[in-house]
Amino acid sequence: MRVLLVGAGGVGTAITGIAARRQFFEHMTVADYDLGRAEAAVEALGEHGHRFTAARLDAADPAAVRAALGEHRCDVLLNATDPRFVMPLFEAALAYGAHYLDMAMSLSRPHPSQPYEKCGVKLGDAQFERAAEWEAAGRLALVGMGVEPGLSDVFARYASDELFDEIEEIGIRDGADLVVEGYAFAPSFSIWTTIEECLNPPVVYEEGRGWFTTAPFSEPEAFDFPEGIGPVECVNVEHEEVLLVPRWLKARRVTFKYGLGDEFIGVLRTLHKLGLDRTDPVQVNSGSGPVAVSPRDVVAGCLPDPAGLGERMSGKTCAGTWVKGVKDGSPREVYLYHVVDNQWSMREYGSQAVVWQTAINPVAALELMARGTWSGSGVLGPEALPPRPFLDLLTEYGAPWAMREQ
Repeated sequence: MRVLLVGAGGVGTAITGIAARRQFFEHMTVADYDLGRAEAAVEALGEHGHRFTAARLDAADPAAVRAALGEHRCDVLLNATDPRFVMPLFEAALAYGAHYLDMAMSLSRPHPSQPYEKCGVKLGDAQFERAAEWEAAGRLALVGMGVEPGLSDVFARYASDELFDEIEEIGIRDGADLVVEGYAFAPSFSIWTTIEECLNPPVVYEEGRGWFTTAPFSEPEAFDFPEGIGPVECVNVEHEEVLLVPRWLKARRVTFKYGLGDEFIGVLRTLHKLGLDRTDPVQVNSGSGPVAVSPRDVVAGCLPDPAGLGERMSGKTCAGTWVKGVKDGSPREVYLYHVVDNQWSMREYGSQAVVWQTAINPVAALELMARGTWSGSGVLGPEALPPRPFLDLLTEYGAPWAMREQ
């Protein structure tokens, strides 16, 4: 297998560190708009970097992406950029004839008149509209294969296959007790993506009603996270699992709730109130005259790079899937989860916990694809593939998952 990895930020760099320890691929080209960042990711591998090459690539240029796939003779494109670049990369892979894998799906657009009641364009709609073309080409686009979405969806499929006869609700619940010293406000993941998913109308799925939306930060609940993290207030957030799970699994209700905390929610509300969450450029004055800038890009530029916070960070992050239903005629409720301690991930890989937990899942998926254990054509979510091989491989990677009866 030859891989074109697009994006050498925190997650992309963590992907290279994890992949370098595995033998399933022949070569990985690490491409980024900033060549220096791609080169740094490869150089950090030291003696383990002989199967890696750095390259400069504009993810927004499908022709350039197709050329890079051909130049490096790649079988698969792994997208580690932010969601703005999903469609040009997705389309370039299809046009070239490569398989494709991402960790976040094509962007949504709120309903024009009833944003907090009805869905407009949903996450992933633009990709699923092309599913027949991928199937006709005999190529696989595995979408949403990070940790959330990704591992959380694998957990949902595992619960449906092996743990329940009927499912009342599948609820993704994410929480952490991470602390970053020295900063008044320092998100542990891309603020661009965080703003997108937290301020858009959250989507909920209910059997008989389908997908619908609510107001941001709705339905707060305290969820008790394992391994010492404890209770964290979680709220509805727009996320891909709610759009993926019902396509393959039967459940009466599907939700995603994120443990954000009052302070984080307050910052996001303020950014929205000031219009600083906008992506359309606004004109501002500079020393060289008026320039057009995206307010959200300015916010991201003013905050520290999440990938560089590991040394200042302490605590654990937990991603998991809570499932409620019936097994053998009796009520059952479980939480399937994966916890990463930042101290461990920094010591073992030099990556902070949140980006490392995201990165390990696409690498494991690539390995299953290389083995032929995971295969198919069309646009598929993780739920469409057998879960047990993935969960077993995750344990083999030294990142075991666990289950708690509620």
